[in-house]
Amino acid sequence: MSVLAAGGPVIPTFGKGSSCVTGDHTFCWDWVRGHWHDTLGPALVQHIELTAIAVAIGFAIAFPLALLAHRFQRLEQPFGIFSALLYTIPSLALFQFLVPFTGLTVTTVEVALVAYTLVILFPNITAGLHSPPEEVLEAARGMGLTRLQVLMRVELPLATPAIIGGLRIAVVSTVAIATIAAFLLPKGLGYPIFLALKEPTPFKTEIYSAGALAVALALSCDAALVGLRRLVVPWASKGVA
Repeated sequence: MSVLAAGGPVIPTFGKGSSCVTGDHTFCWDWVRGHWHDTLGPALVQHIELTAIAVAIGFAIAFPLALLAHRFQRLEQPFGIFSALLYTIPSLALFQFLVPFTGLTVTTVEVALVAYTLVILFPNITAGLHSPPEEVLEAARGMGLTRLQVLMRVELPLATPAIIGGLRIAVVSTVAIATIAAFLLPKGLGYPIFLALKEPTPFKTEIYSAGALAVALALSCDAALVGLRRLVVPWASKGVA
């Protein structure tokens, strides 16, 4: 960032820019077009990667834990309390706690993001597994289905809407929390926002465009998961947004 003239507005040092940029107007489309490939585009890809890795690992941990808690119900409360305690820790505090162990790395960010997904995914998966009516389970057992067959043919299909619902919440919240990763690393859509905010006169276009991309990413992921639910369990999607 640099000052064009004494007392003038602070603008990015990505080029001289148009009068809209040098005047720091509310929003400059020409800046967005000119810096999509070197600023916004790479930040968006990084944000998608941070989110996808965190949700994938979180689901890989939460799903077997939920199955275990469903099988041994005395484990459900301890697992739930542990994941809830993780969620009460502010993200910046958790980052600072992890830095001495994992350093200023992507690992630090991902560990924190994964921890926050657990409190959403674990209870949704367990709630879904508990959703089949007892009479349905009894009928399945009466047909001679084994415990594993009941799980695969009855409980998991009926739990799918709740599982996808948990994924929707986890993905949207992770997209939001991932912006804070820029406090540690120059990655994600939070980084252009923090760069702009650090200046005496924040460059509004940079803030608005990166923020709008984060919102658009969250909405797109949510819409994709709604489409997946309607495809996989159409019977559960009627009349549901």
